[in-house]
Amino acid sequence: MPYVSLNPATNQIIKTFSCWENQRLCETLALCHEDFLLWRETGFDKRAELMGRLSALLQHGRDKYAALITQEMGKPINEARAEVEKCALCCDYYAVHGARFLADEGVKTDAGASHISYRPLGTVLGIMPWNFPFWQVYRFAVPALMAGNACTLKHSSNVPQCALAIEELFRQAGFPQHLFVTLMIEANQVADAIASPHVHAVTLTGSEPAGRKVAADAGRHLKKCVLELGGSDPFIVLEDADLEFATNHAVASRFLNCGQSCIAAKRFILMPQIADRFIELFRQKVSALRIGDPNDTATQIGPMARPDLLEELHRQVSDSIAQGAHAVIGCAPAGRTGAYYLPSILDHVTEKTRAYHEEVFGPVAALIRATDEDDAIRIANHSRYGLGASIWTGDTARGEQLAKKIEAGSVFVNGMVKSDPRLPFGGVKSSGFGRELSYHGIREFVNTQAHWVR
Repeated sequence: MPYVSLNPATNQIIKTFSCWENQRLCETLALCHEDFLLWRETGFDKRAELMGRLSALLQHGRDKYAALITQEMGKPINEARAEVEKCALCCDYYAVHGARFLADEGVKTDAGASHISYRPLGTVLGIMPWNFPFWQVYRFAVPALMAGNACTLKHSSNVPQCALAIEELFRQAGFPQHLFVTLMIEANQVADAIASPHVHAVTLTGSEPAGRKVAADAGRHLKKCVLELGGSDPFIVLEDADLEFATNHAVASRFLNCGQSCIAAKRFILMPQIADRFIELFRQKVSALRIGDPNDTATQIGPMARPDLLEELHRQVSDSIAQGAHAVIGCAPAGRTGAYYLPSILDHVTEKTRAYHEEVFGPVAALIRATDEDDAIRIANHSRYGLGASIWTGDTARGEQLAKKIEAGSVFVNGMVKSDPRLPFGGVKSSGFGRELSYHGIREFVNTQAHWVR
């Protein structure tokens, strides 16, 4: 099955790419390993220099790469530009801090000298999704490369031009030719790539079923893996919250990237004292969102990335309404060319509805009414996912105490959940395991080596 670059705003096919045969895959992985053997001996100063060049290329070409993101998966152009800028920030962050994060650490033992050293593992296979086609790649590749590893990318089949552009950027920055390579392979070839003796670790951002498959394949070959899977993030609004402030962030957190984000707020858990007022403010602001051409800087809601994703989203919404949820606004395709879905709100979502239990990956907000604070925490944790969460309150100390009760990898108090190079990122439960970003992320794919010297 070929890679197909399709513009979801027009339903027009832009370009197709043939998939590789296994022989080319094996040859490419071997070349990548050869470059790794040289790269692992390259000093941090040189690695940081190349990361700085990569950052400069991203900043200089921001508009070009943003236009490519918008064309292939429909992200509004302003958001696409911000995505490219965030990739440059990640490069700069690890260029500055990478050497310190991996510096040898002295330990007092009965030896004359003891220390812990962090050595690269080898080639890391990254299996990445379409929703942030540049950022997701840079999030794994930049720290992995700074740690001395090589990287291979199996990108989503609907963003092949983004994948190839990223590969070319690393080469333009001066990295060895095969240190970062895009693998144009089908999903059924991923197991072969993981099994290769030239692949030493694997990281996946994607769906829960894909994560289970990759984890099984990695485990079969005793290879380290990191999984960042789905999320159904709770957005808990307490009775003392500033509702104007909270609803502004609720709109941004739910409808950024047309709601196609693992860490988007998906379940809005409301205290009874403020539920009706929150919903009315939220409805007004969601109704004002502008749907349109994602190349227009005034557009806030672009198309979903593929028509099949829109169809599945609408099945979830329709089933939830049949199961007792109330449609406040939207809850239907936009009725225009392209994969457009109306910004939507479902109220009275309960345990009987699909929207309560499943990840809703699109521009639909599920409102759940709690009876009290304890019930809000129970609802937040009543999910197989545990990626992110946010709590909105006028009492930050109360918010911090409640944050410790939430089963999630990240909890934000009075702020929307986001990834940040300075903070570890990842989940618990069916949202995966392992961490990206921060010094935690750069240490995921290294050999933590103990040295004991008499």
